[in-house]
Amino acid sequence: MNRNVLILLLLVVVLGGGAAVVLLMQNQTAVTTPTPDPFAVSEPLATPLPPPEFVEIVIALQELPRGIVIPEDGIGLRPWPKESLPANNVTEVRDVVGRIARTDIARESPVLVTQLVDNLSQIASAGSDAAAVLPNGLVAIAMPVDRLTNVAHAPLSGDTVDIIISFLFVDVDDEFQTRLPNKITLTVLKQDGTLEFQSGIEGRVEPSGDFPFPIIVGPSETQRPRLVTQRTIQNAFVVHVGTFPPDGDFLNRRPTPLPPPTYDPARGGPTPLPTPTFTPLPPKDIITLAMEPQEAVALVWAIESRLPITLALRSARDRNAPDTSTNAVSLEYMISEYRVPQPASLPYALEPAIRSIRRLILNDEVTFGEPNN
Repeated sequence: MNRNVLILLLLVVVLGGGAAVVLLMQNQTAVTTPTPDPFAVSEPLATPLPPPEFVEIVIALQELPRGIVIPEDGIGLRPWPKESLPANNVTEVRDVVGRIARTDIARESPVLVTQLVDNLSQIASAGSDAAAVLPNGLVAIAMPVDRLTNVAHAPLSGDTVDIIISFLFVDVDDEFQTRLPNKITLTVLKQDGTLEFQSGIEGRVEPSGDFPFPIIVGPSETQRPRLVTQRTIQNAFVVHVGTFPPDGDFLNRRPTPLPPPTYDPARGGPTPLPTPTFTPLPPKDIITLAMEPQEAVALVWAIESRLPITLALRSARDRNAPDTSTNAVSLEYMISEYRVPQPASLPYALEPAIRSIRRLILNDEVTFGEPNN
């Protein structure tokens, strides 16, 4: 075999190997790379949330007890989320340094304008702590509550609640302002020309086709009230639950210190501290709420009218949400919205007869009331 033939064979082998490598790479690409679907719908990219805005406000860098002259190193500026800025916050350090703490200010908490006075005499004359924590433009009003109407006593100071009120409507005579039906008194013309009055009967006069004289249709029972329930006041701020203490410290900022231990030579060490006594919590039968002045007037009217009032606790993340409307709930709404069918009249019934729905009575314990027969 001559030299030219060997070179030709070697060239054929090299070209064949290269072609094989190219075919192998194409097969792998076909396996690993999926064929794009021309009809596939690409998912839109999620819209990024805007970054939260922060505002620098003055906070306490150390515990600032009531009556202390606030030092420069006791406070500082810290960024605070704009959407949850506390009312009456301070943005300048110079407005705080050298002033006197009207109340105890905890470390890392915002310093508020209402917590500052210029001299010690103002501490006693600056008003109540309740007025100090009250947001601007709102007034405080108290209302009675129990476990059922106060969300099982879940609300605490700083929460927000909605107020739900129930109304009972009856038909009244627009002139007498008394419940219908009116009492009807019949008159009879006597032979001597005078009128004789019969005893009054409740009902209304209706014509009768079977008798020559009209008849009186009277009720079989007292008019049944019509119940309507609606959410009224929204985002009411809970100032305090229960009766305010005599010293006004309803936030429990000033703990009662225990006496320091004394050395007992007989025991070879300090005498043990006395066991703290447990003070029972006052009853939570009243709650103080802050709201707009006109809302306070409406709530007083509802309280004076003895309307059933129930509180609904709002989420802590929903305090600054705008007010929303709700539908008033009546019997017609319940039947229509929840598709309650009217029961058929059957030729049989239960004994004893069901004459009232179970009701709750809140005394010391939650019990079921007896049905009205």
